[in-house]
Amino acid sequence: MVSRINQISETIDHATSRSICDAVGERLRQSLRPEALQPSVYLDHLLDEFRRRDREDAARH
Repeated sequence: MVSRINQISETIDHATSRSICDAVGERLRQSLRPEALQPSVYLDHLLDEFRRRDREDAARH
């Protein structure tokens, strides 16, 4: 991929580069919102099981 970039004769000016970076950053912020990163139902189940076993182990000691 680096070779493809080196072969491009056109350059991107600073304003265009900044605009692209801002757009990518905004898309990532929208995609990676905390509510969009909720664990799956299966992972929730495993975490609950881990907590239950941890409490049982602590009660034994």
